[in-house]
Amino acid sequence: MFENEYISLTLPKQKNIALIAHDSKKHDMIEWCRNNAAILSRHFLCGTGTTARMIAEQTGLPIRGFNSGPLGGDQQIGARIVEGKIDLVIFFSDPLEAQPHDPDVKALLRIAQVYDIPIANNRATADFLITSEFMNTEYTHYVVNFKKNIEDRARDL
Repeated sequence: MFENEYISLTLPKQKNIALIAHDSKKHDMIEWCRNNAAILSRHFLCGTGTTARMIAEQTGLPIRGFNSGPLGGDQQIGARIVEGKIDLVIFFSDPLEAQPHDPDVKALLRIAQVYDIPIANNRATADFLITSEFMNTEYTHYVVNFKKNIEDRARDL
């Protein structure tokens, strides 16, 4: 399609969704999960430490928990994006409060962008994503052909 500059990847019908929330947004995330439990229950959920635990306890949704964000949870989710094991990220971030692990958050957002992963940073965007027709179907998207990119860069150095 793009002369080997890009490769196609297909997100499955049943998505792997990462749920993350800064402390001041955790209750918003839990409420959002409650409101969308019927949809979320059809997908595989994971999240950072405290957020995942609170979602499981307060909504009954099954969710795999990683470390908390400041202890590497954002990086664990970023690594799973690279491995092709996360299809969608819902991250209720707090833009008005400084976060001690802000570099980790920026790295997560960057890697989601590199791999063309849908990411919502607020409730309105999350609502649009979760109600999209693509939530119930396979979706093909295109990412940089990293193998070719590395080969080209090595040749040009």
